[in-house]
Amino acid sequence: MYRYVYWFKMLNPPRGYLPVVLITGCASGIGLAIARLFYRNPRFRVCITARVHHVEQLRRVFPENERFIVLPMDVTNDLDRKNVIDTLKEKWNKVDILVNNAGISYRSVVEHMTAQDEELQMATNYFGPMELIRLVLPMMREVGRGKIINISSVSGMLAMPTMASYSASKYALEGASEALWYELRPFGIDVSMIQPGFINSNSFKKVRYTEAARASEAGQEVYSQYYQSMGPFVARLMDFSWTTPSKIADLVMDVVRTQKPPLWIPATFDAELFYYLRRFVPRRLLHPFLYACLPNVKEWGKNYSRRRPDPPRWKYWLLKLIRAFPFDGR
Repeated sequence: MYRYVYWFKMLNPPRGYLPVVLITGCASGIGLAIARLFYRNPRFRVCITARVHHVEQLRRVFPENERFIVLPMDVTNDLDRKNVIDTLKEKWNKVDILVNNAGISYRSVVEHMTAQDEELQMATNYFGPMELIRLVLPMMREVGRGKIINISSVSGMLAMPTMASYSASKYALEGASEALWYELRPFGIDVSMIQPGFINSNSFKKVRYTEAARASEAGQEVYSQYYQSMGPFVARLMDFSWTTPSKIADLVMDVVRTQKPPLWIPATFDAELFYYLRRFVPRRLLHPFLYACLPNVKEWGKNYSRRRPDPPRWKYWLLKLIRAFPFDGR
């Protein structure tokens, strides 16, 4: 819906003005689709990045020229980040648009995450993007314009079981982006968060597992049903989705061309749905409903706890009614 709502605010750069765009995480998925779109558009100077072992492959796909370069960068590495920004300063003297796309996702319940895994999740999805923002802000502030586009997720709105750390990283990115929107508005710098949900791609196959999570998924343990249910469930939702990485790339281009784009931009049908559900349905009703929708949830943790079974729903509501209208015998 974005294109139909904001069509009147979309402009191409003036002739002779070629904004410099920095895009991270372009080895596959959404990042690769964004890179393809910008490579075909002569109105931008573009730097795409990926970890070092993907760079030569990307250079074969995107032969470098005077307006398009490929650089190695691990977003968790301080030296890599500074080298990329220094190269762009030397070559083009600025960065006008930063697209923070690089990210990883762990599939693991909280109990199976380690401190090292948590640090890598946050370093990739939050600390790295925030440091890049800090590096480009002085250049944007000096010229009085710029755009920061953070690729977030529907998991930054509503968390899912076995994805706690991923959701935490996206919640952190969204919270910081919201604060940035206020801080940077006086300087003419726009901040937007694009929130994809389920995308028809193979990205769900690239999720990371901790050792404990992998063992649990393959066995019959306390959390085995969680993994064995959620993996196929997410895969089915991905297959049913009409949204592809190229459509997300089109949306990124639309946001780049939009004067003063909005802060929150749901990018798929499910993201739009959850966006409004979260705002208009009380959470005390929303979370039980979403819990009931989880696959095989009645089997989760079965025989691994002394938890008392829930009373029948009619008894639950009868007790609520009695407590609401106590009878004193008179």
